[in-house]
Amino acid sequence: MTKDCICGLIIAVCMQPYAYSESLYKPPHLHSPSIRTSLPNGISSGDTTDNSTVLWTRSTIPGEVTFRIWSIGYGPFHRFEYRVMVDDPSIPVKIKVNDLLPGHRYAYTVESPSGEHLRGRFTTAATDCSKNKGLRFGVSGDWRGDLAPYPALNNVFERPLNFFIKLGDTVYADVPSPALEARQAHSLEEFRIKHQEVYSTHLELNTLARLQQHISVFSMIDDHEVVNDFAGGAPASSDSRFDEAVNFINQSQRYLNGLQAFYEFNAIEPRQYQQIGDQLTDLRPDLYRYQRYCDLAAIYLLDARSFRNAELPGLLNPFNRTQVNQFIAQSYELESVQPQRSMLGKRQLQRLKDNLLDAQADGVVWKFIVIPEPIQNFGVLLASDRFEGYAVERAELLRYIDENFITNVVFIAADIHGSLINDLVYQRRDELLSAWQNGEDLLSVPQISTSAFEVTTGAVAYDPSLGNSIIGLPTIIPGVRMTLEQILTLAGVNNVSEFNALPMVSRNMAMKNFINLQLQQLNYSLLGLQDNPNINAHLQAGLPNALFSFGWTRFEIDSETAELIITTFGIEPYTSKDLEKNPAEVINRVPDVVSKLIVTPSLETEVQ
Repeated sequence: MTKDCICGLIIAVCMQPYAYSESLYKPPHLHSPSIRTSLPNGISSGDTTDNSTVLWTRSTIPGEVTFRIWSIGYGPFHRFEYRVMVDDPSIPVKIKVNDLLPGHRYAYTVESPSGEHLRGRFTTAATDCSKNKGLRFGVSGDWRGDLAPYPALNNVFERPLNFFIKLGDTVYADVPSPALEARQAHSLEEFRIKHQEVYSTHLELNTLARLQQHISVFSMIDDHEVVNDFAGGAPASSDSRFDEAVNFINQSQRYLNGLQAFYEFNAIEPRQYQQIGDQLTDLRPDLYRYQRYCDLAAIYLLDARSFRNAELPGLLNPFNRTQVNQFIAQSYELESVQPQRSMLGKRQLQRLKDNLLDAQADGVVWKFIVIPEPIQNFGVLLASDRFEGYAVERAELLRYIDENFITNVVFIAADIHGSLINDLVYQRRDELLSAWQNGEDLLSVPQISTSAFEVTTGAVAYDPSLGNSIIGLPTIIPGVRMTLEQILTLAGVNNVSEFNALPMVSRNMAMKNFINLQLQQLNYSLLGLQDNPNINAHLQAGLPNALFSFGWTRFEIDSETAELIITTFGIEPYTSKDLEKNPAEVINRVPDVVSKLIVTPSLETEVQ
């Protein structure tokens, strides 16, 4: 396939200042037909900045695909035209469009070699906040191919979004599905099949393609784009699933196949780390993104897989105090003279620090750090895969934010298949080391509170949901029968059947109380932001947890007050059997508000 583009004439007329109007927004009907036979995966814009975007499609017919882009609304009129040759119909094509105007709306069409076409739109990032109408974006992750067409996103067009972040596990390459029944994708062709599946029509609907057609996207991997819980910075010899004679897993063929398919099937600019003599990162895929929206917000997308060290062994008994202390000691590397373990890799971490400091110095109000794995404390159970398992780096980042007075930091994560909101605390390694050397309980070392907090979101469609996963823990992990008994007692029921019959809000309340019991025993911050004097937040609806639903989260910043409104939507979860038995009922479920939080920003901009 060639990616040579022929750029057409660029026209600039009608030099009126741009003013966005929501009255111009006409939400598309999610169930209306839009996918053409020769463009089965739809069209997409992504990686949109203040002056550029990436446009994407896949044509089933070899030949020339034409992209046409023009500005809409008030302001200077621009028109672009690009042509790309399709040689292999299994491989999507994309082009990068430069020289766009900030804060403008654009429409575009993609025409296949057969003459079929689709029309989409996107909005560039604003650089002048006096001309914008706030910021609104959506986030979710985690959707399996066998659970398409994803009704949890049925209300995504309810209000216009500037962009949507696809936050990891955008395919499950290690879970059988109708398109690929094998338990694991191996070849590049098999990885492509998994991506084609989630962007294809199911039950006459193509929800993700419809979303991407009308909302620009940012895309990030987690683990299932390659294989469950992989650690790209670990030696290939440490994981039997990667059997090549290479130094790191991020050099293995399975990783390279998974990442190539991810790049191909997302509207994302393919970037590589420059060569500086670092064996871990040189010439590896560079998925880090930093984008500002005038002085209202900045987003930071982090790759938490490609450079992480091997995960720590999990606990045999999370209720054993000695084992808990041993895990904390390992995660803080208390027996190492110089801690080395990292989730992000040093180069990526330094970029994040530098960009956070720049945004704070320039008076940017909200900083959204988007990372697939949660950074909030959940406890030691299954913590090896989360940021808690890389506690030195976690504490380093939170301490950097805290001590540099970087305000209004919101972490956004996915992966866990449920929504949890909590403020972020950390322990100092030197204090832990002193306690460890003196034989003291590490849980007694004080937790340092910060003004940062986290929202986890999703899953769009992963069975089971987080709440149901916790209910099922006794069948997965020996010795945690007391977990289920505690939850049933807190819910006031006798068995799982009675629990499942409770309203969703009652199940979430029981789970909130259960999780808080675990957090309290570990001296961690309890769910919600109500106990942190550094955060001015009000929970307007629901609870700080939504664990029994499929859904997504919308983030809105008011242009006048800069208040942040965080709304999580959800539907009742469903299984592939539910979808097979009663498809009409499942695909027509309408997401409800399960949580709504309003946060007033701190407008201090001091940087020291």
